[in-house]
Amino acid sequence: MIPLAFLLVFRRSRLRWLTVRGMSMEPTYLDGDRLLVVRSRPRAGAPVVFEVPAAEGPSPVPTDVDWLVKRVVATAGQPVPPDLAQWGATVPAGYFLVRGDNPRSLDSRHFGFVPEGAALGRVLRAYRPTR
Repeated sequence: MIPLAFLLVFRRSRLRWLTVRGMSMEPTYLDGDRLLVVRSRPRAGAPVVFEVPAAEGPSPVPTDVDWLVKRVVATAGQPVPPDLAQWGATVPAGYFLVRGDNPRSLDSRHFGFVPEGAALGRVLRAYRPTR
């Protein structure tokens, strides 16, 4: 039998709380919402939290941002959506593509493929503080 303390430590190590800053995922997530993120591989259609991708040249992402939350639109081996066709026909192994729910979002349209290793995990649940 596995001790309860072990299960709690294991579960906690797979979970992380983050606070949304900005409007790139509006209307799904608003500035100040709290996200419970579970460590897992990106899945198409799911919101994912990931490290800001390294940019060649000036980055379109503000320098004070460490993590981004976007919706996965394609994972390795899947076709690239038409509005991202400049990145190729299919997503290469080890990468995924993302898009913000807000049309003005900085996402894969601006920075391309995201390495799977940059993913913290998918959003398990969002909590909106009372305003």
